[in-house]
Amino acid sequence: MTRALALLLLLAIPALAAVPAPKLSITSFQQLPVVLTQPYDESANAEAAVAAAFARAQKSHKRVLIDLGGNWCVDCIVLANFLKLPEMQRFMAAHYEVVTVDVGRFNRNLQIPARFGITKKLEGVPALLIATPDGKLVNGKDIFATASASEMTPKTVADYLAKYAS
Repeated sequence: MTRALALLLLLAIPALAAVPAPKLSITSFQQLPVVLTQPYDESANAEAAVAAAFARAQKSHKRVLIDLGGNWCVDCIVLANFLKLPEMQRFMAAHYEVVTVDVGRFNRNLQIPARFGITKKLEGVPALLIATPDGKLVNGKDIFATASASEMTPKTVADYLAKYAS
């Protein structure tokens, strides 16, 4: 009886911890409307923007998503436009405090990933750093998962974001 209860609890824990991904209005990125062509503010103060996101997260108890990228990057533009879909905007607003950080051509604002221990050249962009409100990186093993966003499916990207939303 005790083993059966323990097994049921172990099976239920992942289901309780997972946040369901939103139901998407598109099935491929070819269907994606292009709203943004320059999603990264190249003149923004990255330090201040990241600090503001963490301050909001402290109050909202949401995770912080730091989107590292550049306006030259097709995958970054795809991801930015995907996040502009109404269903994704609702999902992101419910679970994340989002901040975009321009890393130029891997030569700007690199102090932001460095504060999370990422000091080598970025493997690709968009790179997503997802952290708790107190600054603990939760997706350290796959921050470059979206670096080929245009080759992924919208569902795969939504599932990735849902995976770290709780």
